[in-house]
Amino acid sequence: MLIKDDSLVLFQGDSITDCGRDRNNPDDLGNGYPLLVASLFNSLYPEKNVKFINRGISGNRVRNLKERWQEDCLDLKPDYVSILIGINDCWRRYDNNDPTSSSDYEKDYRYILEKTRDELGAKLILLEPFVLPYPADREAWREDLDPKIQVVRKLAREFDALYIALDGLFAEAASKAAPAYWAGDGVHPSPAGHGLIARAWLEKVAGLDISR
Repeated sequence: MLIKDDSLVLFQGDSITDCGRDRNNPDDLGNGYPLLVASLFNSLYPEKNVKFINRGISGNRVRNLKERWQEDCLDLKPDYVSILIGINDCWRRYDNNDPTSSSDYEKDYRYILEKTRDELGAKLILLEPFVLPYPADREAWREDLDPKIQVVRKLAREFDALYIALDGLFAEAASKAAPAYWAGDGVHPSPAGHGLIARAWLEKVAGLDISR
């Protein structure tokens, strides 16, 4: 068991993490994988007294995380910080002609990881961004997203983070059911897609075996 008793676990990211959470309720986890993770973990280990919080914000890029990192991470003093960020850094290139270079993505991502390591000593969990080839235009996004995935992998090694390879996970899942089954727009997971993320998170971070 990797999560220690009385720990605070923070989920951070964009709409995939946010997933409709009530911003007026700091304890609301939204309707996605953070809720699934917390529900299952706390049902299995009530004696561990682990608290989960969600500060994902829809539409965020890594630059937005950097801007709010003090308030939405450091001030909360979490013991574990789980981050999924990057698809909007890719998407804005294609819908708004507002790209984020891989070097800028790495610079801002490195900043938040350094601050977290140096000021909190929190354990880091990095989830790579992903996209599925549905609709068909999403296939063109690989040119932009793949280098950013490599950045996250590099940073995970450098900061000794737990790493969850979501892009590969969703690609494998799409061999079992159509891409739209997992994410109707190639980005935002369906309930099954959120279940896929939650299972991978719990297996990697909590050491649970949820294979069928």
